[in-house]
Amino acid sequence: MRLLGAVLAGGRSSRFGSDKALARMPDGRTLLDHAIASLSPHVDTIVLCGRAYHAITGLADRPAPGMGPLGGLNAALHHALEQGFDAVLTTGCDMPAYPAALPAALIGEGPAMLKDQQLLGYWPAALAPLLDAHLAADNNRSIFGWLDHMQARVVALPGLVLPNINRPEDLAALGNRS
Repeated sequence: MRLLGAVLAGGRSSRFGSDKALARMPDGRTLLDHAIASLSPHVDTIVLCGRAYHAITGLADRPAPGMGPLGGLNAALHHALEQGFDAVLTTGCDMPAYPAALPAALIGEGPAMLKDQQLLGYWPAALAPLLDAHLAADNNRSIFGWLDHMQARVVALPGLVLPNINRPEDLAALGNRS
């Protein structure tokens, strides 16, 4: 199975107050660098949705900028179809860790997401036209609405606690734990 990795990085970072994808972790690397590095071992190649960054392929949100995570996911699904990938594994730019056990838990019949972390998901590339129709029909940009509509499996990994950086204090607290 050919897997495309997609880091969803086109958000406004309104709760963070600045571009959180470029915020520095305690080791000096950006959140985006951590997200890319943690997803890379599980996929054939990585794309960034919603921005350009270094030599990594950047994809514009689809069908238009500012669509939130679904715009990035839609761009990744279409890129996957065009490039012959079977599916997409996603993460957010504010998720600096991607557990080694997660792909095996997510990959299966239909779309799936990690419980309480809807951006950590598995999406068959064949969903691209369905997401186009979903976005066109109700202009519903909510990832939760899409997950409901697709009846995505929710995967739990007991005992797993992942950092999720939404505010500067979340990043500071992560630094205090190390």
